[in-house]
Amino acid sequence: MEATLTDRFQFMRIGYFCLDSDSTKDKLVFNRTVTLRDMWAKEKKG
Repeated sequence: MEATLTDRFQFMRIGYFCLDSDSTKDKLVFNRTVTLRDMWAKEKKG
């Protein structure tokens, strides 16, 4: 798979990310764009 700077990714249970311009074929670098809420921790407290 070839990723480009305009591609977006969702890493399960972490958030949404985009590819950083510092990425290379051997080393991918991602920037988080949206963090997912942790509803489980909130329910556990209550």
